[in-house]
Amino acid sequence: MNWYLDVLKKYAVFTGRARRQEFWMFVLFNLLAAIVVVIIDAALGTYPLLYAIYGLGVLLPSLGVTVRRLHDTGRSGWWILIDLVPLVGAIILIVFLATEGEAQQNAHGPNPKLAPAH
Repeated sequence: MNWYLDVLKKYAVFTGRARRQEFWMFVLFNLLAAIVVVIIDAALGTYPLLYAIYGLGVLLPSLGVTVRRLHDTGRSGWWILIDLVPLVGAIILIVFLATEGEAQQNAHGPNPKLAPAH
């Protein structure tokens, strides 16, 4: 759960680097939270109101962690726009996000794996 909260604390931070673990754990918890919100929304009969509010609330943190993840692989955050290419763009972006980050310091900062735990 800390992975999810840590990303939310960096609400609109688009600089630096994010480890694969940080990104994918955020994706997992975000998916689980979205499922819970949809169930509550359906039970209250307000679908898609709560889901839309939740989606807007996590939009910037999601973009931020994705950009930081791309930075970890040595790519510009603008590569997130490749997702706009139908089908192929999403596959390429997933490959980029699943690729191991650069071991050395890059233009976006030091290796987050070597950073001390907080």
